[in-house]
Amino acid sequence: MQQQRPMNPLAPMRLTSFSHGGGCGCKIAPGVLSEILRSSGAGLIPPELMVGIETADDAAVYRLNDEQALVATTDFFMPIVDDPYEFGRIAATNAISDVYAMGGKPILALALVAMPVNQLPVEVIGDIVRGGQDVCRAAGIPIAGGHTIDSVEPIYGLVALGLVHPDRVRRNADARPGDVLVLGKPLGVGVLSAALKKEKLPEAGYRELIANTTKLNTPGPKLAALDGVHAITDVTGFGLAGHGLELARGAGLRVVIEWPRVPLLEGVAALAADGFVTGASGRNWAGYGASVSLSSGLPEVTQALMTDPQTAGGLLVSCAPDAVDAVLGVFREEGFGSAAVIGRCEAGPAGLVVEG
Repeated sequence: MQQQRPMNPLAPMRLTSFSHGGGCGCKIAPGVLSEILRSSGAGLIPPELMVGIETADDAAVYRLNDEQALVATTDFFMPIVDDPYEFGRIAATNAISDVYAMGGKPILALALVAMPVNQLPVEVIGDIVRGGQDVCRAAGIPIAGGHTIDSVEPIYGLVALGLVHPDRVRRNADARPGDVLVLGKPLGVGVLSAALKKEKLPEAGYRELIANTTKLNTPGPKLAALDGVHAITDVTGFGLAGHGLELARGAGLRVVIEWPRVPLLEGVAALAADGFVTGASGRNWAGYGASVSLSSGLPEVTQALMTDPQTAGGLLVSCAPDAVDAVLGVFREEGFGSAAVIGRCEAGPAGLVVEG
């Protein structure tokens, strides 16, 4: 029998027991989010705003001058693991990822800290913040401020700011017919987190979970500098299907995922088959499943894994066929050995097809 990972000795109870969801699985369901954004109205749109909410992109981008644009984003969520230090690392990695996904270089962060201060020991809260600080240090940026409140559930995240040349902004809406799709990280974080919450995740699976969710998406700026790279997004709470569909809708084309080529974290297919699937996976499918076509003959777990919420997931790159080797080369140089070609973009009605 494989040994289960022990609870953090600092915590009087499991950190995840304070929250109703964890990581990017906490996201509002895509259908509900669309309704909220639609009813909120466009508001003021200055000419300097290069990227706003119109295509559900990863971050806002504001042109400062001919050489610089500001990338601004925020992300925060409730614990996905019980170890407070690792929770802080994961949340910070996830928040900074959106800057990389726009092709930007992070410059600073602000911490967002909401904690049940009468229930969590000060040491535990300190470890969460320290985890975020260590990731920001690895990204080469300071945490220059932030905000704290007393909350019924523990929440941690960052406001992340970055810079990018206006010509190198890579939106999720600029994919072209004939493009090839490359995914930087394997899927399965939501499945592993579901098994962890039910105390059924082996030690090796836990190590996979931590390694994947704390790996900064540093290839972003180098990828954006490649002429053949047309669009970049990161795969997070809406799963590969949801973020692939956003790319398809933004560009007005059909995205085709070749399922056998999609990299998966070790053991997640078997875990998903055993029922370790997050509630967010079902909400994701309910929100956008009508726009996704699953080819016959696919494994039964395909839908669950395509909708699996990824916390700090990989970059999804849409590039010209002759740029694929360069894209994979950048990923390899930055330590992303699992990066793989997973599909293509075709002319046709906006939607997503998963082939066997």
